[in-house]
Amino acid sequence: MSENSKIFGMNVKYAAAAMAALVSFAGAAMGGTVQMANKRSDGVNAATVAEGKYYCNTKALSAAEQARHETLTKKLLAVRKETVETEKGYEFQYSPADVTVAEVAEWVVAESKCCPFFDFHIDLEEQGRLVCLRLTGADGVKQFIRAEFGLK
Repeated sequence: MSENSKIFGMNVKYAAAAMAALVSFAGAAMGGTVQMANKRSDGVNAATVAEGKYYCNTKALSAAEQARHETLTKKLLAVRKETVETEKGYEFQYSPADVTVAEVAEWVVAESKCCPFFDFHIDLEEQGRLVCLRLTGADGVKQFIRAEFGLK
């Protein structure tokens, strides 16, 4: 397969990066209480830290990557149709009219750089009528997800 080959309309090289991110998130996350770190002078959280092994290192992203990731995060939170609690995490569901699989994969690649303890699962369900992003991980990750994404 050439580098210019496409999978679901994504360049194979980009799709491979997204898949690597998905696989690499079987991290060593252990339980802990979430604490938000101080904001940098530019107003961006430098890191989200949790007691134990949970932390999101936003310094892992360049300024341009942070800006794009923030834009995608706001969009994904705003247009989600439903949030479903699962045994090991949460699933965010979207209409493909609102968000594409490529946008979800782009978000996963960036999130994987700063939060390597998540397991990511992207599914296209109901004959292409539902895009799902499931975040899971080791014991205790659910409370981190709840805090990080403002879930009740």
